[in-house]
Amino acid sequence: MGKKVLVFADIGIDDIIALIYGYLNDDIDIVGIVTEYGNIPRENALATVRYLNEQVLITDESTQAVLIAGAENPMIAETVEFVPEIHGEYGMGPVIPENPEDGFTLENFFTIVDLIDQYGDELYIVNIGRMTSLATMFLLYPNKMEKIKNIYVMGGAFWEPGNITAVSEANFHGDPVAAQIVLTYADNVTIIPLNVTKNAIVTPEMVDYIDQVGTIDIVKPMIDFYYNFYKERDPSVPGSPLHDVLTLMAVNNEDMFSYEEYPVHIVQATRGTERGQSIADIRPFGNLEEETEKEIKTHRIAFNFDYPTFFKDFMSTMSEQRIE
Repeated sequence: MGKKVLVFADIGIDDIIALIYGYLNDDIDIVGIVTEYGNIPRENALATVRYLNEQVLITDESTQAVLIAGAENPMIAETVEFVPEIHGEYGMGPVIPENPEDGFTLENFFTIVDLIDQYGDELYIVNIGRMTSLATMFLLYPNKMEKIKNIYVMGGAFWEPGNITAVSEANFHGDPVAAQIVLTYADNVTIIPLNVTKNAIVTPEMVDYIDQVGTIDIVKPMIDFYYNFYKERDPSVPGSPLHDVLTLMAVNNEDMFSYEEYPVHIVQATRGTERGQSIADIRPFGNLEEETEKEIKTHRIAFNFDYPTFFKDFMSTMSEQRIE
């Protein structure tokens, strides 16, 4: 059995490819999916996750991931703007889930507590969307959250342009209050930021190979849709950056990354270019305003990764064939 992973996702194409990767990878056991707003409305995202669980990622019912409804709005209390032009109406590009209007039973949000109690320090959390639901758990159950083995977060941009503003990455920008709450209270966070994930490129040739030999037929139309958006914006881009796959991959590929540890602050502005900016304090003396005897919290930040390792892992998993 693989490592027990609870995924927090906002359901877009790269989130779904990450879920498919986790389903196909024997070293990962996704025990729950917390689905919230973000790329698309939560209602659409929940319909997609149900479709994936019932029609695509088919497993024995006893081993299916628990589906949990997460946040519908951010802590920053504003109307959310969605991006169907990037991810499609249901987060799957041109793919529409069967009977999306049909209702289905979801587990209560606080089922997360049950999962923590069940798996204890064997449970990993991978947050690949906005951080509202994860922050809520730290506000309500800080002692429970201390049991989590490790938390991996896709978010932020360090010494790198953002993808929402000139300095801000989408997940932190979408709810900077939530991002700061998590980084304030969590002690075991690894941040996989945009400056790393943007290089987790999957080319059209890689996608074509997966389509030819793999078993999940929605992969190619989704990634093709995603790539068309990126290519229209930047004709020089060689493929699609799979931010969320790389973040989930970090759970089992410690040596693939190089890390540094710094205190991290998220700018809490409600508007403007700087909203959601992630700032790593690289000063060797720390913050002089802090009490000298008070320990300054740091977080592990990835700054580089080994692309050949990513390529072998991703292609072997998605094609269900060993790639050397």
